[in-house]
Amino acid sequence: MKVWRVNVNTQASSIEDVPESWNALGGRGLLARILLDEVPPTCEPLGPHNKLIFAPGLLVGHRLSSLDRISIGGKSPLTGGVKEANAGGRTGYHLTSLGIKALIIEDQPQDEAWSVLHLSKDGVRFDDGSAYVGLGVYDTAPQLLERYGEDVAIALIGPGGEMKMLAAGIQNIDKDKVPSRIAARGGLGALMGSKYVKAIVIDNEGGERPPLHDKPAFNQAKKDFTVALVNHPQTTTYTDYGTPAMTSMCNHFGALPTRNFSSGSFEHAEKIGGDYLRELLLKRGGVSDPTHACMAGCSIKCSNVFGDESGEHVITSPIEFETIGLMGSNLGIDSLDVIAEMNQGVNDLGLDSIEIGAAMGVACDAALMEFGDGARALELIEEMRAGTPLGRVLGNGAAITGEVFGVERVPVVKRQALSAYDPRAIKGTGVTYATSPQGADHTSGLTIRAQVKHTKPEGQVDVSRAAQFNMAGYDTLGACIMAGFGFAVAPETISGLLNARYGFDMPQDALQQLGVQTIELEREFNRRAGFTKADDRLPEWMTREHLPPMNAVFDVPEEELDAIFD
Repeated sequence: MKVWRVNVNTQASSIEDVPESWNALGGRGLLARILLDEVPPTCEPLGPHNKLIFAPGLLVGHRLSSLDRISIGGKSPLTGGVKEANAGGRTGYHLTSLGIKALIIEDQPQDEAWSVLHLSKDGVRFDDGSAYVGLGVYDTAPQLLERYGEDVAIALIGPGGEMKMLAAGIQNIDKDKVPSRIAARGGLGALMGSKYVKAIVIDNEGGERPPLHDKPAFNQAKKDFTVALVNHPQTTTYTDYGTPAMTSMCNHFGALPTRNFSSGSFEHAEKIGGDYLRELLLKRGGVSDPTHACMAGCSIKCSNVFGDESGEHVITSPIEFETIGLMGSNLGIDSLDVIAEMNQGVNDLGLDSIEIGAAMGVACDAALMEFGDGARALELIEEMRAGTPLGRVLGNGAAITGEVFGVERVPVVKRQALSAYDPRAIKGTGVTYATSPQGADHTSGLTIRAQVKHTKPEGQVDVSRAAQFNMAGYDTLGACIMAGFGFAVAPETISGLLNARYGFDMPQDALQQLGVQTIELEREFNRRAGFTKADDRLPEWMTREHLPPMNAVFDVPEEELDAIFD
């Protein structure tokens, strides 16, 4: 494996050996190591000193179920700190099959000319990308596939990234060639836009899977993991209902964001939940599919394809719980069709549906739209597409929207919007939101299944810390959160796979060790960037505004938050 380095100013590239300190890291952990080693922590996130980094996880490249994800990172334009966002699709697998341990994109073109980066076994080529500027991702991807071939992987940005909106992510095409797999959070699409790279095309023709140190041992560990994953009862639930199954669960706990986080219960939750979604898609048939894989080789298939009433046309793929929570109940919208249309519009712009949904919730409190008004929500998405002043405010996320319009109830930590779990009712996740180096992000350590009384402050720091270490470990492996079902049953397969793949001597607690190392690196970058304990807090209004129906506030003591990683 090698490090590929690309300078977008000089249009020079190089292929380098992997530094020794990077060898045992991948994905999120490797991103943090590279940021500490190479990026000035106080640099301007959209300036020439920041770097955009693509790092496949340690176990990517072998078609292990749910283990071919790509981690993308840099200094976040949204939070100002460390940022990793990961996605499914083809990108991770294709990079690994070209032998790429990390792709590092540096500097900034002085002429502001847009390019498409083409990666192949022959190296890096800069192609003119001006023809795609202004196009949404759903128009851009087919043109790129026609130009470069149907079998390539593509990572690209939409108009949101071009306009350097802080809610912009980076889209990746999936196994069906749809650019729907977004590394969404933290504004990394704006970072890619600041490099004037519209798309990265990875042609792995002539590539091969990474070598195995001990093939029989790897195959045995792979078999044990797959059996554990397929037989786990949660796998069946997610196969049938996907992440929208969380809608009813969150509503039951009184944690479903409703009308800009003013309530934790939505009276129409059953109309936007996983049961109704599955019934609707099965009824519509045709292109609709409640069970869909975003990566080749995935045995869970927790994604979906949302077709229209005729079953002939795709409205969006996928529609996830986070989008349902932030663009549905959070906005008082109870129509899956409207939510799907909003999701597609935001995806086409290359924007994070969590951040945009939260910004729209703030906009409702600012009287820019009424709760429940789906037509107005779609109009606001078109404002973003047009780049109007209002559109740019919303496209820059919930924090800026609140500041511009003088709204106090703004659900952010480190300027990043909260995910679809209200932290006053699921307090362990609130601890994660507050203390994760990544900013508010459920994928940094969700605790809704922890054996703890969620509305009580006691024990929340412990469950959050364990969840944060595990998730940082999974992100370093390149594992989807769903892979955790298999690893929870057969944890020994993690060290077994790593040792057989690389010849490591990883212990049984390899996952936790990787997680601890990753979070330590991330916290050190943030410390150097100027973050303090005061940044590890939920919004003050959440400590005094009671959340119906549980009548809860966030009351985990600050001294416990400060000591979580001691």
